[in-house]
Amino acid sequence: MDATRALLLPRSDGAVPGVVDFRGGPAPRASTGRWSAAMFVLGVEIAERFAYHGVSANLISYLTGPLGESTAGAAAAINAWSGVATMLPLLVACVADAWLGRFRTIVLASVLFVVSMGMLTLSSALPVFHSDGCTSFTSLSGACSPSPVQVTIFYVSLYLVALAEAGHKPCAQAFGADQFDQHHPEESVSRSSFFNWWYFGMCSGTAATTMVSSYIQDNIGWGLGFGIPCLVMVLALAMFLLGTRRYRYYTSTQSSPFARLARAFVALLKGSKSSQCANTLAGEDGEFNAEHREEVRGLLRLFPIWATCIIYAVIFSQSSTFFTKQAATLDRRIGATFRVPPAALQTFISLTIITFIPVYDRLFVPAARRFTRLSSGITMLQRIGTGLVLALVAMVVAALVEARRLGVARDAGLVDDPKAALPMSLWWMVPQYVLFGLSDVFAMIGLQEFFYDQVPDALRSLGLAFFLSIFGVGHFLSSFLISAIDGATKKGGASWFSNNLNRAHLDYFYWLLAGLCAAELAAFVVVSRVYVYKKRVAHHDHGDGGAVM
Repeated sequence: MDATRALLLPRSDGAVPGVVDFRGGPAPRASTGRWSAAMFVLGVEIAERFAYHGVSANLISYLTGPLGESTAGAAAAINAWSGVATMLPLLVACVADAWLGRFRTIVLASVLFVVSMGMLTLSSALPVFHSDGCTSFTSLSGACSPSPVQVTIFYVSLYLVALAEAGHKPCAQAFGADQFDQHHPEESVSRSSFFNWWYFGMCSGTAATTMVSSYIQDNIGWGLGFGIPCLVMVLALAMFLLGTRRYRYYTSTQSSPFARLARAFVALLKGSKSSQCANTLAGEDGEFNAEHREEVRGLLRLFPIWATCIIYAVIFSQSSTFFTKQAATLDRRIGATFRVPPAALQTFISLTIITFIPVYDRLFVPAARRFTRLSSGITMLQRIGTGLVLALVAMVVAALVEARRLGVARDAGLVDDPKAALPMSLWWMVPQYVLFGLSDVFAMIGLQEFFYDQVPDALRSLGLAFFLSIFGVGHFLSSFLISAIDGATKKGGASWFSNNLNRAHLDYFYWLLAGLCAAELAAFVVVSRVYVYKKRVAHHDHGDGGAVM
């Protein structure tokens, strides 16, 4: 214990314990890490969000337009792809923590982003990949059927984007947070604030690409719409490499995190005698003492929180699929000629987050701190729970707005004219997007910090991958629900997800999700009340840090 404690204490020479600089030597506190280094990582994350959402934000329009897929089929395909993109980080984070390291993984993932985005650009822009007479400037009417070559290249490129996302997502955030020493009083506070501003940066990139790319894709061409994010990613990679000398690097675990955890689970289950045997088999790098077994218990305690956030992830996936299709049926005119692209309404999610994060960080947290005596204002689980409540409200509002949209279609006699713009303003949909944004400020950021903070220090990339897997499972579950409900409701008449949304019943689907979210919220409250944090919650005084939600 004395040796461990010595590693955690600041050194007299000013070097940060437990990390190295880009040469592999001690990392000086004064010239490495902190915000000056984290800003480079934040920059590449903004670009990555620009690139990823340049594909995902308007993907349903591409699938139901140039690729000619049905609404339900396209939504299920997008959810399946999103599920892969958010489940693969479990594997990639393992490789990053054990062998590659976070820095090299980010570089390789960024290169793969450039390659995959370049392939998407070529598949949508070059006439050689299209059927005769079709170009990247084809309208979304679906008049031209895509060639098999175009479809094949598109889906290969799309899943390469998912692989790049899997390498970038957990490692970039963990690498950014690594630039702050959690055992240093001032840097520890900065690290907590980092998660807020990290999400602020992510949403800035998302807002920019949603407004710019969706307009270009809908009005100019898909080739240019995919090409601009590709170019942005090239520039971001160059900027990220410029910060190499300022970064702090954690050394790898030298063994597979999954193997380490598996041996620790065996030691925990078999008891102390078996753990001694496991220690011998594991070698010098695998000593499983009581502290290691306690870390395993801490990991096991994460799973109830993980499981009670799945429906939140299902709800999260609707904003880029059905919401966009609904918006396409509304009156989207601003002024005499400009029509807002349907996917651009997602910008309200990002703008809400960008607006509210400074309010949360600078006003809400200091005000809450006076009452709770917590340095973070409220606990991570309280923050997540608040986000779940807002997600529930968002789905109720979405269901009510969709019911009104269907009523307007009936009253206007446009039920069987799905291409006609309904006499209903797009502003009716804005409140549900705003509620989604507020929910993300609480739940999304809270989950990121929770799964980074509550795993063993050497497995933080894996912890953030566990966080992302919530959304992977949520996307897969959403895909399953859509396919199952579509098949079941077709037998009784019109599908809930009919290609003619005026005869569909998305409002029923939203009410179903609201009910599931209410049940999930009740379960979350129960498991959060018995959860014991990995370490004491930081207070301003020296009071006890018990198990609080």
